Amino acid sequence: MYFNFSKMIFFICLILGSMLTISSSSFLGAWMGLEINLLSFIPLMIDMDNLMTTEATLKYFLNQVMASLILLFMMIFIMNNSFLLFINKFYPLYLIIILCTMLMKSGGAPFHFWLPQVMSKINWNNNLILMTIQKLAPMVIISYLINDMFMSFIIILNMIFSTISGFNQLSIRKIMAFSSINHMGWMFLALMVNETLWMNYYLFYCFFSITIVYFMKTYNLFFINQGFSLKINFLSKFAIFCSFLSLGGLPPFLGFFPKWLTIQFAVNFNFLLMLIMVLSSLIVLYFYLRICYSAFFLFNNFNSWKYLNFKMKKMGIFNLFMMLSGLFMISFLFMFF
Repeated sequence: MYFNFSKMIFFICLILGSMLTISSSSFLGAWMGLEINLLSFIPLMIDMDNLMTTEATLKYFLNQVMASLILLFMMIFIMNNSFLLFINKFYPLYLIIILCTMLMKSGGAPFHFWLPQVMSKINWNNNLILMTIQKLAPMVIISYLINDMFMSFIIILNMIFSTISGFNQLSIRKIMAFSSINHMGWMFLALMVNETLWMNYYLFYCFFSITIVYFMKTYNLFFINQGFSLKINFLSKFAIFCSFLSLGGLPPFLGFFPKWLTIQFAVNFNFLLMLIMVLSSLIVLYFYLRICYSAFFLFNNFNSWKYLNFKMKKMGIFNLFMMLSGLFMISFLFMFF
């Protein structure tokens, strides 16, 4: 197996950039970490065998640079002593502008216009990084600057855009992008309630994203109609089915656990907001059911019962074992929270 040492170096720098932003005590250090993260992710996105990644890389770079310029301008604006009185007078506006830059970097609504287009043109490994690691640093900065009224408005926008835009999508990568926007709304609500609650939700989201990306990459799936002729054994189909429904938060799957915790802690915080989020999650769950329906019910891999023997493929058994072991391990660890 070919090992790309340069990409491993860039990936390590990407992690270090995120850690620098998280551990920084000033806006300048956070900005430096975000820039290191950006410049490390750009080489990972480029694939010489796929020219579509060049367009996706350019869109991602322009969006991130715009957000970084606005953040840098606000930092200079803050450090200039002659504008201190102006900042104190319009402090909520200054706060909202920085929050908007973090939303641009993480792909949250209403600044999500670049996320589905970029995710639909890059491979699954980069999609996983974009859905998980690249959201960590901006969300940590958002946790320092939370404004309840503005964040409630942003959460509602995340719910609305993710549900409306996800209809009639055939690309699994675009569906995962809109699902990521929906989950960001839940993570923003968890941030407003409790940072530990947000960390629990984020870890669950990362775990299920890794599982789904593993299956999509293993079977080279990019569109829903590819599930019509998906010739894999029943155990692999069952693992994919459970992973999608867990990510959608359907009880009694494990993915319902972080949403249940969020609902339990946030129902007294804002009942109307909680009702909107639950209803939108039901619509997003429909997207996952479309994918599972195409793989399970529209194609039968076995022509007759005599082919259904106990000699399953090693790949399917490994997939099921990995999924179940991960589910039991995570559920056991979070019993103590």
